[in-house]
Amino acid sequence: MNPSLIPALILFAFVTSITPGPNNLMLLASGVNFGFRRTIPHMLGIGIGFTVMVAAIGFGLAQIFLIWPLAYTVLKFSGALYMLWLAWKISQSGPVEGGKIVGRPMTFLQAAGFQWLNPKAWIMAVSAISTYTTGGTTASVLLVASAFGAVNLPCVSSWALFGSAMRHILGDARKVRLFNYAMALLLVLSLYPLILEL
Repeated sequence: MNPSLIPALILFAFVTSITPGPNNLMLLASGVNFGFRRTIPHMLGIGIGFTVMVAAIGFGLAQIFLIWPLAYTVLKFSGALYMLWLAWKISQSGPVEGGKIVGRPMTFLQAAGFQWLNPKAWIMAVSAISTYTTGGTTASVLLVASAFGAVNLPCVSSWALFGSAMRHILGDARKVRLFNYAMALLLVLSLYPLILEL
């Protein structure tokens, strides 16, 4: 990769990682409902899972969609269904009630696996690889994946931290429940670009 492209790559990684999307909305909700510490496995799953995904796409995984276009359609529908299920889970989460926590945060493996069903993650990864790698060389693929690994985790963590800070503002169970409904609705609305492709 041309060294002059590195600042542009880092800016691209920052903008795509910090802006709202399914991962960040779920981290915000998790921060509110479970706090920052209990959301750490979720954050790490996103950061590491997405970095692995970028590298896999850079080393040729995206070619599957050229060979089998049906695989992309299956991925889109599977991702949409999974996101609807996650929206329902968020809407059912809540603060401690009667000494019992309602719901539980996403695990590391669940968050890492979600990257493979997240439409925004695919768009980010394919765009980064096609724009910033030089002929798919190992060095350029690893550089792009490493840049995302370094930038993505702090960005997504800020959403969980913000959610955790909001716990004090929301205060009572009713406000948290309304917040969860709003986050679930926003997650469903994030499917809008996917629906336009159908």
